[in-house]
Amino acid sequence: MASGNLYNLPKDAVWFITGSSSGIGLSLAKLIASHPTHRLVATARDSSKLSEILTPSASARVHATDLDVTSEASIDAAINEAISKFGRIDVLVNNAGYALQGDTESTLLPDGHAQSQARKVVETNFWGTARLSLQAIRIFRDENPKSGQQGGVVLNVTSLGGFAGFPGTAFYHAGKFAVEGFTESVSKEVRPEWNIHFCLIEPGGTSTRFTSAGSMDWLSPHPAYAAADSPSRIIEGYIKNPDMHKTWAPAKRVAAAIYQVVARAKDKNLPTRLPLTKGAWEVIKADIAAVDKELEDFKALSISVEIDDANKAGQFLMDNYS
Repeated sequence: MASGNLYNLPKDAVWFITGSSSGIGLSLAKLIASHPTHRLVATARDSSKLSEILTPSASARVHATDLDVTSEASIDAAINEAISKFGRIDVLVNNAGYALQGDTESTLLPDGHAQSQARKVVETNFWGTARLSLQAIRIFRDENPKSGQQGGVVLNVTSLGGFAGFPGTAFYHAGKFAVEGFTESVSKEVRPEWNIHFCLIEPGGTSTRFTSAGSMDWLSPHPAYAAADSPSRIIEGYIKNPDMHKTWAPAKRVAAAIYQVVARAKDKNLPTRLPLTKGAWEVIKADIAAVDKELEDFKALSISVEIDDANKAGQFLMDNYS
């Protein structure tokens, strides 16, 4: 998803990564920190947890700072700190986030706790990503040229859950689907000469601390879904099964692919979406095929509401924004 030209990653690129204390974020941060010339702003709610990234050999090129993506003030402060330290940002990786698992109808239970959980996961996964993406656009356009480096890349990590929905994670999907729609839209607003590019990263099962405290929250069970064969209970069993975790991709391999897609952008435009893992690729392909079949099955009904020349509006959108 690019605004025209290819993107040439600078040799001294400045990466800004949210959620750098664990999982994919930590693996990517360590990879960037190990690069001989790249620079890194690693962030976490508590930056003291980033000590393993701050090695003596990388100390001049790595800066760690606190960042709470649910706080506008914290976002703005971290961005300003990055500019003060390195003068620009070339690649923003919006990786911070967590999952909320359980019965969606639990948000109607009278204690109100589940509803606050649902709002919080959307606030974290969507609004934090949106504000940081907009800050990055401003930096890429207005600040980077001061150091001779026009443009930059926004990588928004949504997961397979940003494209396909599964039972028991409706509010997680709501936030991740929102990121995908937001990213598609804003990528079409930026002017080509700004050299600003976007890519949605969609990992499948990845060996991280995703199911641990801080990476996954759980809704209280709803009595209507207590049966063991309820879809939410089945997928819950899959998530909690340690044997299934052994089949998930190592976080460092996912991080390496994220780096490669940016490094290769000098020869080939960044994709709109990059599914990572075979499972993610296959599920997305199957979903696309299912949507295509439904479109064909109901084509006659879909177009039956048209009036003469009404297709002109659709053709305008296809010609200008597809």
